[in-house]
Amino acid sequence: MTTARKQLISLADTPYYHCISRCVRRAYLCGEDKASGQSYEHRRAWVENKLSSLSQVFSIDVCAYAIMNNHTHTVLFIDEATAKSWSIKKVLERWHKLFKGTLLTRQYCRGEPLADYLQETLTKYRSRLMDISWFMRLLNESIARQANQKDNCTGRFWEGRFKSQALLDEAALAACMAYVDLNPVRANISKTPEDSTYTSVKQRITYAKKAKQPKN
Repeated sequence: MTTARKQLISLADTPYYHCISRCVRRAYLCGEDKASGQSYEHRRAWVENKLSSLSQVFSIDVCAYAIMNNHTHTVLFIDEATAKSWSIKKVLERWHKLFKGTLLTRQYCRGEPLADYLQETLTKYRSRLMDISWFMRLLNESIARQANQKDNCTGRFWEGRFKSQALLDEAALAACMAYVDLNPVRANISKTPEDSTYTSVKQRITYAKKAKQPKN
């Protein structure tokens, strides 16, 4: 029997989690399917762009990621303090970037008073905006819809729920981030971390090189 996600993710223990999503059967997320010769390389950008856009809405930081041929790795940090500091309007504005919300929440964002009974809705939205399950749900559902539409097919794209692992201390966090960063090298997709595309380590190296460039 599967364990409830809320029992696997506990902010009382740690705000850091390693999440893995894997495609069903032989489905390819990215790369080239050697059996069919079909290339799915373009999907890497889908995942990277969606990770970036979601991290700007949720109070969840992406510490590391690697987009592999048939699975993804992400290391996520739940920023509970920031989420709790958001004003009512900021919570609703962020939620409305993901969903339409309700008529009353949209009216509040237009300047109308917030009804007392909407406090429960506000609490729910704030909680979801720092919930890894909601973050991963929106990431994976978006990629699945795009892939199925592109392939003109229906059905599951991912192997059910994502898997998560709590990173309980700094040593575990550092080891996991190194593991994620080196995934393309171990899989012989890239020779070095510098060569690996659509990974967090590649982004960090690129930013570091730009920072060292002399300013005119």
